[in-house]
Amino acid sequence: MTDPPPRVGGPVRLRARARAGGSRGVHPGSGASTQARAGRTGRHVRPGGGALRTVAAALCALALLTGCAAAEDDPADGVEAGYVSGDGSIETWAAEERGAPVELAGTTYDEEQIDLADWRGDVVVVNFWYAACPPCRAEAPDLAAVATDYADQDVHLLGVNHTDDAGTALAFERSFEVPYPSLNDTDAEGVAAMQGVVPLRAMPSTVVLDQEGRVSGRIIGQVQPGTLRALIDDTLAEEV
Repeated sequence: MTDPPPRVGGPVRLRARARAGGSRGVHPGSGASTQARAGRTGRHVRPGGGALRTVAAALCALALLTGCAAAEDDPADGVEAGYVSGDGSIETWAAEERGAPVELAGTTYDEEQIDLADWRGDVVVVNFWYAACPPCRAEAPDLAAVATDYADQDVHLLGVNHTDDAGTALAFERSFEVPYPSLNDTDAEGVAAMQGVVPLRAMPSTVVLDQEGRVSGRIIGQVQPGTLRALIDDTLAEEV
C-alpha cells in the first residue's frame, strides 16, 4: 500500500495509513461471533502509484458510482435510484494484525471541524453513504439507534458522504433523524483514504476503528444492526 495522499484544499481533508495484515472474513447470517467468525481469509489489494494516482482512481470510481444515481426530490422517499451495492461481507482483524491508526479530518455539513485524533481512546464507526442509495436509507434508522444506544459508552459514529451537496445531505439527516455528523467529502479524499479497506464502488460501507484508531472490522453493504453491535462490543471489550 502506498503512502496516503497529501492534505489538499477543499471542503474536507482526509488521509489514512491504516492497513491490516491477514484479515478474517465472514458473510452475514453465519450466526457466529464477530471475532470468532473466520470463515475465509481476506486480503487487501495494495494500490500502486503515488498519491495523485490514488486520488485519480478514487475520482474515477466516484464518477462511475454517482453517474448511475438518479436525482431525487426527497432523499427519504424510497425511490429505487441507481446505486452500486456491496455484497454484505464482513471482515475483522485481530489486534496484532491491524495497521497504523487512520488519520481522518474534515468539515461536516454543519461546518463543524472533526479530527479522529481527538477521539483516540474511543471506538469509532465510520459509515460511507449517499442519499440516493437505497440501502443507505434502509440502514439509516439502525445506525441512528446504534449512535444513541452507545453514546455513553465512548463510541462515536461519523458519516462520510462523497456525493451530495449540503442541502441533500442535511435533508437526509433530518428525514432519518440522524444524530451524528457526516463529513462533506465531495473531493473524494475520504474515499481515497480508505482504499484497500472500503471498495470504492460499494455503498454503503462501514468501518469500525479500535481505541487506537486502527481498523478492527468492516462491513461492505447494508449493515445488520446485530452484526454491527457485535463488532462494536468486541472492540470495546479489548484490552487497551
